[in-house]
Amino acid sequence: MTGRPRVLIVLASGLLLALAGCSSNDPTPKPEVVVDQLRQDWQHTPGVTADGEGLQVAATARRIVQQDGGGGQPNPTLNLAGTHLVVGGDFTLSATFADVTADASWALYDRPPVIADEFRVEPAGLRLTLRGDDLEIAVFDGTQRRDMTDPQPAHDEHVTVSDPEAALSVRRSGDTLEVANGGDTVSSLPLGGVFESGELWLGLSSDGGSFRVSSLTATAPEGASLTTAGIAVTQAEQSADGLQALAARTRPDFKIGAAVALGPLASDADYARELVGNFGALTPENAMKPQFISPQRSVYTFEEADAILAIAESKGMAVHGHTIAFTEAMPRWMQKLPTGSELERRASAEALLDYVTTVVTHFKGRLDSLDVVNEPFDVDQGTSFQQNIWYRVFGPGYPAVVSQAVYDADPDVKQFINENGADVPGHRQDALLKLALDTNALGGHIYGVGLQAHVYDLKTDAISADDLTETLNLFEDAGLHVRISENDVTDDQGTEAQAEQYATVLATCLRSRACVSYTTWGVDDRYNRWIDAAGRLQQGHDYLFDDGQPTPAYDAMRRALGADRRVAGDQSGRAAVSGAPDAQLP
Repeated sequence: MTGRPRVLIVLASGLLLALAGCSSNDPTPKPEVVVDQLRQDWQHTPGVTADGEGLQVAATARRIVQQDGGGGQPNPTLNLAGTHLVVGGDFTLSATFADVTADASWALYDRPPVIADEFRVEPAGLRLTLRGDDLEIAVFDGTQRRDMTDPQPAHDEHVTVSDPEAALSVRRSGDTLEVANGGDTVSSLPLGGVFESGELWLGLSSDGGSFRVSSLTATAPEGASLTTAGIAVTQAEQSADGLQALAARTRPDFKIGAAVALGPLASDADYARELVGNFGALTPENAMKPQFISPQRSVYTFEEADAILAIAESKGMAVHGHTIAFTEAMPRWMQKLPTGSELERRASAEALLDYVTTVVTHFKGRLDSLDVVNEPFDVDQGTSFQQNIWYRVFGPGYPAVVSQAVYDADPDVKQFINENGADVPGHRQDALLKLALDTNALGGHIYGVGLQAHVYDLKTDAISADDLTETLNLFEDAGLHVRISENDVTDDQGTEAQAEQYATVLATCLRSRACVSYTTWGVDDRYNRWIDAAGRLQQGHDYLFDDGQPTPAYDAMRRALGADRRVAGDQSGRAAVSGAPDAQLP
């Protein structure tokens, strides 16, 4: 670029601030475009801190464990809530690392990964990892391998660099991808299916140390294009006839929510439009779970959860926090706290309560409600406690201990115990009611219960209006509130049956004064991924939108909410909403 004019794009908060060195009336060829990545917003990227002169990157040890606590798939971070690059044609990205204490990793992806609570779907992209003079070049083509928890690159090689402190660069030239160190090419390989989206999402991370990024630039040559883009959800607007607006006509304080992830909120305009247009509340699907928020003891990565909460605040949406005490989604440090002796249990109790206080204090005033205990009972639909670290440290009264600690940190947040399989009358529901009441009798502050309402099989899991009404009356008589907290419905019996079930749950909740909100556990089936018994990645069809389009279930929900409604009191004095033709109301 020596001797040639340059265009410098300086960014702050995702907005273009300055453009110099070219004129639309200038007949000379357009110069190269250079974007200074260090001037972008990295504040919501875990482990990355801007200090005015560069970026400091520290290891976070973020991992995703499986439901049984095994595994530990790496979950390196991307800059999701800042700006990303939009390219057309060839480009070069260059970075200079310094003070590398162990390893320095730099990722360039086509799109954000899909994050589930026990695995990560690796997108197409490139990851460079520098250890001393060894540079690992790993290329992912977006193809899903057999074991989703151990993604293998389509190309993986190690090369020796002559100067680890010289600039590393990645250059796309036609159908070739070149990696260079100090200007010398160290690898050249076919581009394959990488960088086809025209977007570049950047990440910086370290497995076990720290490093400094003193320069980070993107360049497009003459004839190519290079711009920046902010997060997709910024452009999304509330809809006057969306689900939340319709519900508010009957119950102004009633919230309809959805579980969300930062990746699609940042990158997918369809997802963002569906969420903001239809929902008045959100639940961070994974970003507030222990393994995502405290990957190491006394180390907290609040950045992605903070970004989600900032989005909610900007759109006027309420936030339900999820979750504090949980058997799954715990980091290794928490799982391995010692409990063999009274002295060990006291020390472990101090660590757990410090976690509770730190997390709740951090989010104080920003959450409307919170799952203080999640899925306390055994996974086989019984009524015994799961023998998790909370139980082993505090005993069967642990919900009261956690509840009191939450209250001490934030007395205004509404506390819930959230459980599956308790949506219909039975032993599990009785146990949940008893647990909530016992917790409060022991000094807890439980406001209500969350009924997850997962319907994985319409033949065996379907929730009738009669059963749900009886359930809601039971908790109301006990002085407790109810959230429908994670409703999703399979289409295994067809989309009509799926739509009917969705509308039944929503309308029955809406007509009960005990039921204060309704949340569905996802937005768009584009991100509805699960692993079958053979270990293969599958796409579910359980949500209200599918690949950017509304499903019959969404239409049924709208009809239920938009029908001729009237509020009346039944003989017991409970509020009732009638006239929802798609719901099986009692």
